[in-house]
Amino acid sequence: MANEDAGENASPAQRIDARIAELGDWRGDLLARLRALVKQADPEVVETWKWRGVPVWEHDGMLCTGETYKQVVKMTFTKGASLQDPAGLFNSSLEGNTRRAIDFHEGDPVDEAALQDLVRRAVELNIVTRRK
Repeated sequence: MANEDAGENASPAQRIDARIAELGDWRGDLLARLRALVKQADPEVVETWKWRGVPVWEHDGMLCTGETYKQVVKMTFTKGASLQDPAGLFNSSLEGNTRRAIDFHEGDPVDEAALQDLVRRAVELNIVTRRK
């Protein structure tokens, strides 16, 4: 498995690289694209690796995750219920008090500008929350 090849001492970025390579299909391509968009939206974002295999992006706390399943790539924003989503990107985990997610299926379009705006809103929320 590619993630095992990355080794226990691999950095989170190396583990995410390995996950993308391991997937080797549309999910890996999409995860790489979403990752790039997050990093462009927030150049100070920190990549972490949690729960035995989930890429996580953080800035003054957790912003979002990039989970991959057979039929979907899911971006879960940990404080998504507190974020304005004028483009209506959130389409999953809508019933909770805290999280919101975006499920991407194969071939779904990605509104890059709206997604980056959502990431920036999440960063700002974390910064404001941390100051309190």
